[in-house]
Amino acid sequence: MTTAFGIIIIGDEILSGKRADKHLPKAIELLAARGLPLAYADYVGDDPARITATLARAFAAARASGDVVFSCGGIGATPDDHTRGCAASALGVDLLLHPEAKDLITERMRDVAAEQGEVFNADRDDNIHRLNMGVFPAGAQIIPNPYNKIPGFSCAAGAGSVHFLPGFPVMAWPMMAWVLDTIYPHLHQKLSYQEKSIIVFGSMEATLTPLMIALEAEHTGVKVFSLPSVDHPIYGRHIELGVKGSPEAVALAYPALLAGLGLFAFKTGPELVR
Repeated sequence: MTTAFGIIIIGDEILSGKRADKHLPKAIELLAARGLPLAYADYVGDDPARITATLARAFAAARASGDVVFSCGGIGATPDDHTRGCAASALGVDLLLHPEAKDLITERMRDVAAEQGEVFNADRDDNIHRLNMGVFPAGAQIIPNPYNKIPGFSCAAGAGSVHFLPGFPVMAWPMMAWVLDTIYPHLHQKLSYQEKSIIVFGSMEATLTPLMIALEAEHTGVKVFSLPSVDHPIYGRHIELGVKGSPEAVALAYPALLAGLGLFAFKTGPELVR
């Protein structure tokens, strides 16, 4: 079983274009720095039924194949924050105030009161409401938040887990890094992959397809890809043809790709390694 990493990005503001998503490129960056690929991404608005269905699929993948999924957004305590409840519904468990989360949120409220020169009152209505940010699905574990102490949470499902982070990048990104470095250091580099490709001029994808099919048939675990472009600022019209997979598999498949490409009379450009 190979662990796959996924991400879910939640929020109407992303789908409406009010805010541009920054989580996807950052997740790719954080994973790549540890030699890990991102396998899939989902976007969903602030609709409880859709969020629940999306999370149910994530938990099913975690159970079936040990997937690790990050969910960003919707874990606050305003009426449009549905993620905590949807996670509980997807798991079929109750929502409970996590004791450690309660302590951290209370500590944050004390800090804010001190900064504002006020006496902290735990029984004030707004402070009682803020504790809802620590109400998680039963059995959840907290994810520390170095920005303001308001934690995220993790829910295990089989060999995998779904990790719930705030929508704010300044909070979510260090929390995602913490999860990767604290819970999954044993996976760093072990799932590493490499891409090697070459720029090809004057060809159609259909012409290269038989070569691509043959390479995948002969080299197990390697994916062959072609990325056509018609208006690249440097190369103009071209196809980027390459292979990706483990470094060991790519080391065998890429020379075969070049050899097969050599049977054609196409002009080629630079070779690329990622």
